[in-house]
Amino acid sequence: LRGAPIARVRGADNMITMFRTVFLQVAVTVMAMVVAGIVVGTRGAVSAAIGGLVCAIPNLLFATHLGLSKFRSGASFAGAFLLGEFVKLVLTVSMLVVVAKYYTDLHWPSLLIGLVLATQVLFLAFWKKN
Repeated sequence: LRGAPIARVRGADNMITMFRTVFLQVAVTVMAMVVAGIVVGTRGAVSAAIGGLVCAIPNLLFATHLGLSKFRSGASFAGAFLLGEFVKLVLTVSMLVVVAKYYTDLHWPSLLIGLVLATQVLFLAFWKKN
């Protein structure tokens, strides 16, 4: 019973779900980008795309990391999972800081909408699976 949660994360179906989630994040980001482009213009479209990609890129790297780690033992996989989650969070925050500092034409509402929508896909993907 101790290894049951780890076994569920490591299953092939869950790996597919993780990559499907990243695909859905990119799709939602494109939709947010189109709407922001219509409402705000190019500045809004680029900002919404950045917001969504700030979430999707670290999740893609995390899903790839877990896919490569799935053959490890239970304790080793748990450590890889925690390390991957930590790196994902640090990368997300770092990307937001870099964008805020260096992208001068940023439209904050569009960025935040793209970021929030891409983040909410995580809940939708796992809710839909069950």
